[in-house]
Amino acid sequence: MYRYLPTCPRNPVHNRPAWLFNTPQEPRADEIRIDLVERVRREIAEGTYETEEKWEAALAGLARDLE
Repeated sequence: MYRYLPTCPRNPVHNRPAWLFNTPQEPRADEIRIDLVERVRREIAEGTYETEEKWEAALAGLARDLE
């Protein structure tokens, strides 16, 4: 008879699956830059957020990552 054990690494302190402790934390309210969020939302609504330079930079980064 075989006994199959879970393959998820355990947290050595709590003896629980490690993924329970590696979840990203929600940003705190004082870390959110409201002015930046409002500016980006406004630019998206106006259709001016995406520029040719931003697309070229994104494509260059993608090509670099794929190499």
